[in-house]
Formats: sequence, C-alpha cells, structure tokens
Amino acid sequence: MSDLHKRALVLSRVTVGYNILEGVVSIAAGVMAGSIALVGFGLDSFVESLSGLIMVWRFTGARERSEEDEERRERKAAKLVGWTFFLLGAYVAYESVHKLWTGEHPEPSILGIVIAIVSLFTMPTLWWLKVKTAKAIGSRSFQADAKQTMACTMLSAALLVGLGLNAWAGLWQADPAIGLVIAIFLFREGYETLHEEKLCSCCGPCGD
Repeated sequence: MSDLHKRALVLSRVTVGYNILEGVVSIAAGVMAGSIALVGFGLDSFVESLSGLIMVWRFTGARERSEEDEERRERKAAKLVGWTFFLLGAYVAYESVHKLWTGEHPEPSILGIVIAIVSLFTMPTLWWLKVKTAKAIGSRSFQADAKQTMACTMLSAALLVGLGLNAWAGLWQADPAIGLVIAIFLFREGYETLHEEKLCSCCGPCGD
C-alpha cells in the first residue's frame, strides 16, 4: 500500500472514530436538553461515519488487488458514498420540516454549543487533508467523502447558529431553516456523485 493510500485509510479511520464519539455526546446532550436539533445532529454523525467506513473498506488491501479490481471497487465506493448524501439529506429535511411544523423549542444547551464549535475546527481540517489526498491518488470516491466532511462542517455551523439564536435571542426557527438549505446541498451533491459519467480511479493498485 502506498503512503498516500495509508494516509487515506488513516483519515477515514479518524473520521469514523470522531463521528461516533460526536454522535454519542450529541445525542446525550440532546436528550438532557430536550433538543431535537442536537439529537438529529448526533444521529447525523452516525450516518457520516458510514461514509468513513466505506472508505476504510475502499482503501484496505489496495496493493493485493489488480488494476481492474481496483477500478471496480472505486466505482462501487463512489456510488455508495453518493447514496449516503441522499440518506443524510432526507433525514435533515425531515427533521427540519418536522421542527418547523410542530414548533418544538429546544432548551438552551451549552454542551451542544461546545460540540458544534469543536466540530467547526475538526471537520474543515479533515476536509482539507482529504481533498489533498484524493487529488494526489485520483480517487473520485474519496473526493465525494471529502464533500461529505464539508457537509458535516455546514451542519455544525447550522447547529451553532440555531442553538446560539435559541439560547440568546429565542429565535428557534433559525436552525430548521438552515437545515433545509443544507438538505438541498446534500441532495445536489448526491445526484452529481451518482450520475458522474466517468469515475476517476487510482492510477494503479498502489496509486503510483
């Protein structure tokens, strides 16, 4: 396995580990505060971890596979990542509409605000490293995974705005409204990933 493939594998594992931890803490904070936004954000983190798990599967054992097998795996991985955009977008859209319709007000949550801030520092760093690595190895699926990481950054920003405005201005509608915008972005990215005519594969089994 080349150094670039090892880096992609490490980044994928870090993404999975961080999102699982983020999901557990967010759901716990959401239950304590009665916050649908926080619980939804935590569940979203688990969906995000699926993309990372797909990438772990994608880059494990790259050296042992033929170039043809590597290309087939690349195409399948890109499609799987594309579907996670739709899964995430559908969930965000549902939660946003439900929250606007029912008018449920989450309680202020300092822990939730801290989680959002930490994510806003962590996710852009992971995104930048993933984009550089994806371009270096020519991996369309890892580029799609990087977009998923950026989407998580946007969700973190939306959560921070929503929790902040709810805590300090009582404007609870801000969070679900931003959520709908993000859902549209996710659907678009999922469509583009699934309908890409030519998926770029690594130059060889080792990406050299």
